Amino acid sequence: MPIHTQSHIRRVTFDQTRVNRLAQAILRDVGESSAELGIMFVGDQRMRGLNRRYRGKDRTTDVLAFAMREAPHGSAGLLGDVVIAVPTAVRQAKQGRRSLDEELTELLVHGILHLCGYDHERNEKEARRMYRRQRMILRSVSRLAKHVNHTRHASHSTSHE
Repeated sequence: MPIHTQSHIRRVTFDQTRVNRLAQAILRDVGESSAELGIMFVGDQRMRGLNRRYRGKDRTTDVLAFAMREAPHGSAGLLGDVVIAVPTAVRQAKQGRRSLDEELTELLVHGILHLCGYDHERNEKEARRMYRRQRMILRSVSRLAKHVNHTRHASHSTSHE
């Protein structure tokens, strides 16, 4: 199950091995252990552009999921891509009084559930179903979620936003 991680953030770097382990645990929990997944960490400006282009909403959001199996030429092995806006995640973590690791884990679980067909925007029943599943997975992977990210000074980074 290949996991492809990419970061376009300067101020926060990610331990790719831990992100991959976390993603693999989530995929196992949803019955997609052999699926291929892309994870991209972006800034608010890039996320706003994606949200505008693909959802018609001219504002940033915390996570977007691009399911590849639903695409016209989708591959059975390729589940899709999860895109996370790190600055939004930082704000939400502060507002929720939790760590950035916890917030990023929740967003990754949320995005993967969307790739698996869950959709909280469809109706109230589906929203309850999705959030119940999300809570179950978060409990299951919580021990792996610790220390997914490491903060470092922007001048040491080679990624671009």
